Amino acid sequence: MGQRPQDADARRAVPPVICYPNETLPAVDIPLYLAALEGATLVSSHLAAPRDATHFHVKAGQFFRISCVDGPQVGDLNLWNVHDLSERFYSGKTRALHGTHVSEGERLWSSFPYLRPMATIVQDSLAWYGMDAFGGSVHDVIGTRCDPYTGMLLSGDTYHYCCHSNITRALADATGMSLHEAEPHVHDVLNVFMCTGFTRDTGQYFMKASPVRAGDTLVMLAEIDLLGVLSACPGGDCSSEHSSDVAQCYPLQVDVLEPAAGALDGWQSPAPNAYDRTHGR
Repeated sequence: MGQRPQDADARRAVPPVICYPNETLPAVDIPLYLAALEGATLVSSHLAAPRDATHFHVKAGQFFRISCVDGPQVGDLNLWNVHDLSERFYSGKTRALHGTHVSEGERLWSSFPYLRPMATIVQDSLAWYGMDAFGGSVHDVIGTRCDPYTGMLLSGDTYHYCCHSNITRALADATGMSLHEAEPHVHDVLNVFMCTGFTRDTGQYFMKASPVRAGDTLVMLAEIDLLGVLSACPGGDCSSEHSSDVAQCYPLQVDVLEPAAGALDGWQSPAPNAYDRTHGR
């Protein structure tokens, strides 16, 4: 361990600076979105069975609503540009722009070189939760997804119904790709309804029992044409463990909703990032 310098306290007392001040991000017209949502009609419904995943398509300008329909359950969400799977949800940049957890008025951003909003959170029935005394909050963009490789690494177990594998199977079903072709497209997730944070002493990622209950929803506007996959995590409410058949698990539902004609007048699907990609040459 390094020797403590005489000015250690002064060094630690330096105040932090926000890396990406987000006041200049494109404005979100939440009143417009909410008004459009009010009169939106159901297009399709998709059920993610416990320890499995479902896939769905959402056109730009449609809403999708993720619902807890039975008991407390968290889900792992992947999003892609349906026309180009290389444009996908970028959890790291979303975290850098908005913070470790996201809620109403915040956006899910896409990968480089596109870096544009893929979806905007319009309604969150768990927005009341905020940040608890442990540093936990809901809908995180810090966890990666439960996967069979980490399970094998830590315990030597083979488990096929973790979120990574669930998403892989659902993406293969949605696209006609083989599992081996689909898997490289699976990416870090939005942990829907999951309550997580970092421990104060060791900085370790933690989970705790989700506050989600039957009837809770997370509603987003698709900013571009999307292919989505949602996995109902094998951890249930993630109060004790994940990637097992022990936890009580429940389904999650995704509803796609179409706003009435003219309800989003003035809204435009965002263009890809304007950077010219010359990289200094």
